Amino acid sequence: MNDTPAMRDTSARLNAMRRTLREVFGISRLRPGQRDIIRSVLERRDTLAVMPTGAGKSLCYQLPALHLDGWTLVVSPLIALMKDQFDKLREAGVDAWRINSTVPAAELRATYEALRGARRGIVFVTPEQLTRPELIDALHGRLRQRIELVVVDEAHCVSQWGHDFRPAFLRIVDAVKALGKPPILALTATATADIRDDIVRSLGLREPCIVNTGVYRDNLHYRVTQVSVAGGRQRASTRAREAKTAALRTLLASETGRGIVYTATVREAERLAATVRGWEVATACYHGRMPARERHDAQERFVSGDVRVVISTNAFGMGVDIPDIRFVVHYQMPGSIDAYYQESGRAGRDGKVARCELLFDLNDRRVQQFLALGRYPDAALLRRICDALAQHTKSPGPGVTARELLDAVPDVGRNKLTVALKMLTDSRHVSRDRLQRYRLREVSRDLGPGSGEDRAIEAAVERYAQFAKRDRDALQQMIDYAQTGGCRWRVMLEYFGDAQGFERCGTCDNCLNPLAATLEAQRSAPDDKKLPRHASGKPRFGRGDAVRVRKYGSGHVVFATDEQVAVLFPDGTTRTFMASFVKAEIA
Repeated sequence: MNDTPAMRDTSARLNAMRRTLREVFGISRLRPGQRDIIRSVLERRDTLAVMPTGAGKSLCYQLPALHLDGWTLVVSPLIALMKDQFDKLREAGVDAWRINSTVPAAELRATYEALRGARRGIVFVTPEQLTRPELIDALHGRLRQRIELVVVDEAHCVSQWGHDFRPAFLRIVDAVKALGKPPILALTATATADIRDDIVRSLGLREPCIVNTGVYRDNLHYRVTQVSVAGGRQRASTRAREAKTAALRTLLASETGRGIVYTATVREAERLAATVRGWEVATACYHGRMPARERHDAQERFVSGDVRVVISTNAFGMGVDIPDIRFVVHYQMPGSIDAYYQESGRAGRDGKVARCELLFDLNDRRVQQFLALGRYPDAALLRRICDALAQHTKSPGPGVTARELLDAVPDVGRNKLTVALKMLTDSRHVSRDRLQRYRLREVSRDLGPGSGEDRAIEAAVERYAQFAKRDRDALQQMIDYAQTGGCRWRVMLEYFGDAQGFERCGTCDNCLNPLAATLEAQRSAPDDKKLPRHASGKPRFGRGDAVRVRKYGSGHVVFATDEQVAVLFPDGTTRTFMASFVKAEIA
């Protein structure tokens, strides 16, 4: 291959970065994948990097940013995450600035002054701030030809197929266009093939270089404690909660380090935090409904070591860089394997062994099903928004802002309204100008029932019904993970399409206690030592039981309640069936 000036320039910058790597960041060598990502950035290519938590994603933009001929704009989803990275860069002597809702006016003025005068640096901004017309105008006027790179951190949030979808991320592509379409570096810890494709589409990446270093981390040891019980819903829920609480207490007594306990709801987080404090364990509670100051105090107490355990909804963790979290417990299962991997992966960033445990109650699926209800706008809501737009834009002139629409439909949350407006603009029923003002398109006005408006709304709702089905499928995959009799790491790697050549981790509960060992113990045990049946005395399948399922054949039970039975078949697959379809194998 011929040596070009661009290639020589890239090589020269890579050589210069070795010194910066040592002197500024105190690192002697790059990790696998980092060099490929940095080379792509220097070649001004759009890049999508998928690297597990703790693999050094931030360095992939921080290091080249010090050698580019302009500014690096970092879109960061959480103010806490932004502050952590901002503080570390400032401590290292790197020119870094931030723009978010908490920045004092004096600091904001100093930031804009620096942008006018400095040659290069890193400026952090939240996606919500990036949608403000005044910010875009300021960046457009001062930095149009000087932004060398746009970084989208936690890029899975840009995907409507992602587990942590943030509507404000949808507007990043508009800002990039307004800034002259500089190269984009999208960073995330996890992304299935669907999510990778959606990130590329949503950000408008042009023939991107995709670097995927894999998701496997051998220091994370996964296990599932089964607490599902049969019986009436209320009684079963109470007994399962008692079993969970007892298991958590045992775990906290056996583990000596810091950890996070995740719940699915605010109510459960508050209840559980009160319980754990009663065990004289230094505990903080954290969730999105707490005042900002209380959330900040809870986080700071955990970071400083004043509290040992944080009990939280999924609102906690993305912005916290603590390398020595020794355990992450899910008191209630999350809605997808994506979410589970992201949240459990906050353990063991120092590379030392960490425990990741799920306390599994099959009835918890109802919590996730409830949370999914109404996640996507229906046709009735879309029509209400169209009516509001029609009322506010009867005559030619400026359209309506999202804030004004919130006043017109006050019972709709900001995120849901953003999704609804996205649906309507995607269907070309509503237009949006560069100042983020919305109005009905002229061809959509004054149409009666069965009109183009109805068809556009129905088409939008049908498309988003696919996302609702995706959510249901993702929940079932999470249940299948909890019920599998195989290696838990392999199940996750198969989900992410990264299992080729991987057999077993040797460290999860199923690898340490495989079903074959359970079957042997069951066969050799005296009758009074057999695995117990349901406490009520009712017949019930137990782990290791030989069963038969019509059309699938014979297998062995790996998990069972009175409602569902998970069966491991000889080909290594695990499938879950309604209990009525499963029959005991006759010897």
